[in-house]
Amino acid sequence: MRQCYPSDISHEQFEQIRSLLESARRKTAPRKVDLYDVFCAVLYLLRTGCQWRALPSDFPKWRTVHSYFAIWSELREGGSLLEQALKKNQVGEARERLGRNAGSTLLIVDAQSVKNTDTAANKGYDAGKKVSGIKRHIAVDTRGLPHAVAVSTAEVTDRKGALLALSRCKAGLDRVQSVLADSGYVGGPFAQGVREILGEHVTVQIAKRSELHTFKVIPKRWVVERSFAWLDKNRRLWKNCERLLNTSLQFIHLAFLCLMLKRL
Repeated sequence: MRQCYPSDISHEQFEQIRSLLESARRKTAPRKVDLYDVFCAVLYLLRTGCQWRALPSDFPKWRTVHSYFAIWSELREGGSLLEQALKKNQVGEARERLGRNAGSTLLIVDAQSVKNTDTAANKGYDAGKKVSGIKRHIAVDTRGLPHAVAVSTAEVTDRKGALLALSRCKAGLDRVQSVLADSGYVGGPFAQGVREILGEHVTVQIAKRSELHTFKVIPKRWVVERSFAWLDKNRRLWKNCERLLNTSLQFIHLAFLCLMLKRL
């Protein structure tokens, strides 16, 4: 019998997304592995940061697990299955349970530069952070729940990356009225780009520090930093070791999805 690993979720929590993940199955031979075990194996890899070939023998074979993850990560209309499970099944429902609409009216944007390992193929150099690797761009609501996510090489500016995240997730951002960012997003071109993507009614707010070289928590801005801290609880995300940017993006979706499932 398979042991219980820290990255596991319960059967009841997994049932929330089982039907969506089942939809990727081709109607051929009967399934020989339990889909729940496959999902837990991917979560184990995400949490511990181990190699695919180093998955414990209690899980299905690593090639089987990898093939399922590749199917769940395929880009399709409406996003990959992992992205759909996160945004439609979890984020929207979580907001509705709090008595709010599924879509947020305020988004907080920020970026995180991550170093590459030797196995990563795509990389750039962030001169500001002095990091050679990739950059994660996210837009969250006031609860820290993700509404737009994108991954780029590190040389892409925060402004361009934020516009990339908003444009690829535009379909679910029809209720947004305001975007909050730090001083790295100052400039008319960024504000104009946001309005072109989300509508002319959207305003861009820049949160600035009142004093230089003094640490102070900026209201609402700390929420997006906490979301990045949630991601860093997964060792696979401490550095970027993926050959494809899409794989890095899907692991971010998976990390947020696991977090949401555990909150049920």
